[in-house]
Amino acid sequence: MSSRPSTASARSTDAAADLTQARAHWLRADLVAWDVPDAGNGTHRLHWSHQGDLAVDAEAVTGGSSVRLTHDPAGLPADVLAQFPHLGGLPAFRLDPSAAARAGGILTGQLAVASYAPDGTLRDATGVQVPGVLDHLYADAADRGLGVTWRGGTPTLAVWAPTAQDVTAVVGGKRVPMERQRDGTWTVTGSPSWKDAAYTYEVRVWAPSARAVVTNRVTDPWSVALTTNSAQSLVVDLGDPALAPAGWADTPPPVIARPVDRTIYELHVRDFSIGDETVPEGERGTYLAFDHDDTAGMRHLRHLAEAGLNTVHLLPVFDIATIEERRAAQLVPDCDLASLPPDSERQQECVEAVRTGDGFNWGYDPLHYTAPEGSYATDPEGTRRTLELRRMVQGLHRAGLQVVLDVVYNHTAADGQAERSVLDKVVPGYYHRLDAAGRVESSTCCSNTATEHRMMEKLMIDSVLTWARDYRVDGFRFDLMGHHSLENMTRLRAALDGLTVSRDGVDGRGVYLYGEGWNFGEVADDARFVQATQRHLAGTGIGSFNDRLRDAVRGGGPFDEDPRAQGFGSGLLTDPNGAEVNGTPEEQRAQLLHQQDLVKLGMAGNLADFRFTSSRTGQEVRGADVDHDGRPAGYAAEPSETVAYVDAHDNETLWDSLALKLPRATPMADRVRMNTVSLSTVALGQGVVFWHAGTDLLRSKSLDRNSYDSGDWFNRVDWQRRENTFGSGLPPRADNEDKWVFMRPLLGDPALRPDAAAMDEAHQRALDLLRIRSSSRLFRLGSASAVQEKVSFLDAEPGVVAMLLDDTVGADADPDRDAILVVVNATPQPQTVSGTGARWSLHPVQATGGDAVVRSSTVADDAVTVPARTTAVFER
Repeated sequence: MSSRPSTASARSTDAAADLTQARAHWLRADLVAWDVPDAGNGTHRLHWSHQGDLAVDAEAVTGGSSVRLTHDPAGLPADVLAQFPHLGGLPAFRLDPSAAARAGGILTGQLAVASYAPDGTLRDATGVQVPGVLDHLYADAADRGLGVTWRGGTPTLAVWAPTAQDVTAVVGGKRVPMERQRDGTWTVTGSPSWKDAAYTYEVRVWAPSARAVVTNRVTDPWSVALTTNSAQSLVVDLGDPALAPAGWADTPPPVIARPVDRTIYELHVRDFSIGDETVPEGERGTYLAFDHDDTAGMRHLRHLAEAGLNTVHLLPVFDIATIEERRAAQLVPDCDLASLPPDSERQQECVEAVRTGDGFNWGYDPLHYTAPEGSYATDPEGTRRTLELRRMVQGLHRAGLQVVLDVVYNHTAADGQAERSVLDKVVPGYYHRLDAAGRVESSTCCSNTATEHRMMEKLMIDSVLTWARDYRVDGFRFDLMGHHSLENMTRLRAALDGLTVSRDGVDGRGVYLYGEGWNFGEVADDARFVQATQRHLAGTGIGSFNDRLRDAVRGGGPFDEDPRAQGFGSGLLTDPNGAEVNGTPEEQRAQLLHQQDLVKLGMAGNLADFRFTSSRTGQEVRGADVDHDGRPAGYAAEPSETVAYVDAHDNETLWDSLALKLPRATPMADRVRMNTVSLSTVALGQGVVFWHAGTDLLRSKSLDRNSYDSGDWFNRVDWQRRENTFGSGLPPRADNEDKWVFMRPLLGDPALRPDAAAMDEAHQRALDLLRIRSSSRLFRLGSASAVQEKVSFLDAEPGVVAMLLDDTVGADADPDRDAILVVVNATPQPQTVSGTGARWSLHPVQATGGDAVVRSSTVADDAVTVPARTTAVFER
């Protein structure tokens, strides 16, 4: 989803002697930054206590030991400010060399800094943030293998815990002392008998959130396998032949030569099969549902693959914090949901009653990043989840589909001493991003991680490499990628590029990376680092979602008060719904012409430097000069860097959006056609194609705009196309109640619920779009220069986009054709596009297909005419 930026500052308005805050920053062994008043006068001290007994009285910080801090009038050095730009302007203080040499030992206790007036009066005191100095002192740890490593059948456990006073491994119920290494890592080498044993760590450490030295019993942050409900880690070797499915080495993924050849289908593991009666009952909602050849769901995926789909994007499959993994213990609604009225509040009430204990969640609440989620396995205990996830990947590869995993390294489910906290129990205050007072930032919804810190970046990169190498995953979609730095992502890209078939079993250069390049929160506008946002990714080959195309086609935005704001694909001006939010006819015309520019640009790969004639002004413009909500609309350097979409798991489905925006009297047949027209702007454009699962079946979530925890009822999908889920009751109150006034009359209208014939029609037209895209490389040119040479747009009426792909210029992309003309007519009337040239014929997929409407398109000497609500493709 799109978000608004906010600013962040290292300065706190809470300045007072308060050790529960951490307003100072220890950055190098000899350097502390602290926004203390009158820094050049009086004296300043660093205090520490291994007992955790520092306190403040009326005169001083008491307990522990201390050393003097000397104010440095030169301020923070340039290299430090480059690493921590948000600390600019903070006074700098130095430790003397002997104290700096003892920094490692000091860091294993409670920390505070204090400022004293010349007469000795305590002026201020606060706790200390330590990520900077930990990265400085223990940089070598980034090169160490963490978690479980194997040598000759013998495992070694290693956990990075530089602030810990002691770490003990508990393996198979036995406590085993660990040895501290110079890089802050604690290690122990076991015996072959440890194989598959359960283990945890006991970490004795100062915990700021507990205000005490505690002993935490915690799982391994680098876990690759877990016991049920993530209670313990497992000593597992992912290279063990017993964990490889039969034929694992002989089932290569399909080849996708270039990112622009990707057509992606976004799926949720549980959604895919939980209601599919053709899947064995015990395997519904699990990884194994993808390992069958003749189930309704897999038949659906194979039909899409035969038409040109080549990638399945799976919502999170890493270990999820909030799902009960024991299937027998999962709660189900105690209601006959299907019998309730289509506009009732009762369905959401029944779902809400079991929401926290059912088996459903999207999974954007990570617990362990590199272990498979147990609720998707037929047995969450032991290593079955590893084997079954591999069987899922293998099944999808066998069906002709590559596999992308949705990854969420930008936050964790919890921090501090919370039950579901892991990282913060091992190295408190390090892995998460802190505000000026030392509190964990939560702009992502949860506990924000800090991948700008060396070892959090290492965890992210190690995790991605494990999924790519050991599970043969073909791509990764990054949740809220703008909360990572550009450097994080380019380092990850380089690490993947280093994977080779001969050494690792995969060619990492073919692994595609993309994500949400939104700019918001405490990192907004590069406040802490250069972010991996849309505007910075040009030239990296890393993709980001193109919300410009999405908003133009759908109309409005994700957070509109009135959801009836129309767009290019939902009837703005050409089929007005009468809502005041759309403005006057003159305002609608101006807005529609601007949306057409965004659609044109999106279909041309959303390139910053792409030049085309604006529908709004009639003048030539560059993509970067077109506005989108105050920002440049075009931002990519190459078409592979934009992922085109009009719906995804976030926000309403495309069908639900159309239900809210099209005039209520719009006939079902026309609604189906508008679904296809909207999808065509994605499928027939340059760049990477992305569809939400079921969008080809008119998938509905009963207008739910945020179904992340709405249970199976609101997220179900029927691959056999017998039942559409529109009218399944008012969606959950928490995220939708303010829109119920718009939703209730729609959900209660039986004319708006698609029948099997409508879903069949939508599916067939979606297959046609995939076939057309696959038929010619002109839809997948792959470079900005080729797009500029061959892609142009003809003059057309409001509500119509006419894209010409001219293969008579530049290098020959398609030996079978000289040109392709795509006419997207989103209006309720036939439209003629002139100046097309002659010799056009309807694309064979449409000329011989089942859509009688598109077959009525006509061709004249210098014009084509396209029926209402139709995307027609011509070739010559």
